[in-house]
Amino acid sequence: MRQILSALLVLTLAACASQGPTAPNSLSSLPSASKQQAVADTIRRTAAAKETINVDKTSVDSLSGGDADLWGRIRRGFQIPDLQSDLVDMQVSWYAQRPDYVERMTGRSQKYLYHIVEELEARHMPTELALLPFIESAFNPQALSVAKAAGMWQFVPGTGRDYNLKQNMWQDERRDVLASTSAALDYLTRLHDMFGDWHLALAAYNWGEGNVQRAIARNEAAGLPTDYQSLRMPNETRNYVPKLQAVKNIVANPQMYGLTLPEIPNHPYFVTVTTSRDIDVTMASKLAGMSVDEFRSLNPSFSKPVILGATNPQILLPFDNATAFQRNLKSYTGALSSWTTYTVTERSRPAAIAEKIGVDADTLMSVNRIPAGMRLKPGSTIVVPRNDDDDEDISADVAESAVLAVEPDVPDTRKMLIRVRRQQSVATFADRYNVSVGQVRAWNRTRRDTIMPGQVIVLHVPVGRAVPAEPGPVRLETVSASSRSTGRVTRIGTRVPESKSSAGGKSSAKSAGKVTRVSSKGDDSKPAKPAVVKTSKATTGTSRKSTKAGK
Repeated sequence: MRQILSALLVLTLAACASQGPTAPNSLSSLPSASKQQAVADTIRRTAAAKETINVDKTSVDSLSGGDADLWGRIRRGFQIPDLQSDLVDMQVSWYAQRPDYVERMTGRSQKYLYHIVEELEARHMPTELALLPFIESAFNPQALSVAKAAGMWQFVPGTGRDYNLKQNMWQDERRDVLASTSAALDYLTRLHDMFGDWHLALAAYNWGEGNVQRAIARNEAAGLPTDYQSLRMPNETRNYVPKLQAVKNIVANPQMYGLTLPEIPNHPYFVTVTTSRDIDVTMASKLAGMSVDEFRSLNPSFSKPVILGATNPQILLPFDNATAFQRNLKSYTGALSSWTTYTVTERSRPAAIAEKIGVDADTLMSVNRIPAGMRLKPGSTIVVPRNDDDDEDISADVAESAVLAVEPDVPDTRKMLIRVRRQQSVATFADRYNVSVGQVRAWNRTRRDTIMPGQVIVLHVPVGRAVPAEPGPVRLETVSASSRSTGRVTRIGTRVPESKSSAGGKSSAKSAGKVTRVSSKGDDSKPAKPAVVKTSKATTGTSRKSTKAGK
């Protein structure tokens, strides 16, 4: 097994990788300056050529880079014209008054900044753009906005798909450090090509290119300037570029604002491990000698507790931890993954599936991120513990096409149409049938509480729930074929007797949908105005659209 894994595992250099703040080795243990420079040059050439380094032939220890300050490199790459305005001054003041926030934000950035700067320089783009995640997400790759924008570059789902960021049950590349950075720089390049101005490109990144184009067109039609500060835009976008300018000012001269930036060595923070075998997140963390939280900070795109080898994943590890991973993997003889998949064949509650396969229901819902009050739809794939004798990895088919589809766990209902009598209101029926006023309004597409006598009102009552009798000796009902065949017609007041529903041994299908007149027992009087009741099996009016979990 160890020989197979060694053959399958390679370390590829990311243009951005690692000596992390949690790494056990200090800077004093690094090679000499001349050797560092030589190694750094090798790293850049290898990364640029997209070559791989076999773990059996090349030690990770030989890949350490230099220790020059990264902030100086960022300052030298500034290219965007400075923006001067009261909004910039206000934003600078806001950051200057919150040194703890700036410290946390810049501390998080240490893992990612080198990679972003490398990518920007390779594309000849301004290094101010390396500061954009400060504005977008405070360099939190797990960030999720109310608009469902995710990752440190804050891609919404649609734009993420436009830039080939995979979003499925197993992985959301909007959170992937390498993939999202590449996509963000592609997008920013396109916007700059479109507008020919970095301020307008940044506004479009925040507000949308169509909105910026329309704002420019309005100003052109009015004979007004079309630069960033002259356009009408929402407050969020109006403050967006000033925020970036404020961070740029602080990075350029932190002492002026009473702030201190952490030293960030100018060398890669991480290397990339690829594997063709499934491996648990906890196992990868353990073999690398790092906490799960630290592992996830570099690998935030993995949505499940297992990383699938079938997807050729890129696992980012700090230099020192990659060394430990390499060493520990070679000596490890146990199973790398403890998870497999289960396909749901019929509409099911999570608790029922958990009982069927012998796992804890809460664990099943937590691992698969199944919201409370939901059922799983047929065809859904869920992650479940692997049996001890199961050594088969999850297939590429499942890795690419698996989905988790859920729907509200609501009981089957019967649709009832009732003719309204005097002094009855929406609240009357809501109270009488133990449903909410809002539900009654929604079923009848009305916002009013009052209803007119003679009007027919629609209700949905759960199958099996006892319903009260409406006054009146005679009622009419529509009986479905399935209800008639069993004689279990739920309606107001009475039910069709078994003998009536199957009289003459005729097929029940013949009477489906017919209107049946039923007299109340012991009452031959002629009603002045009979109530009309129609019942049929149905489901509630809740949306049937599925929700994909684990995205």
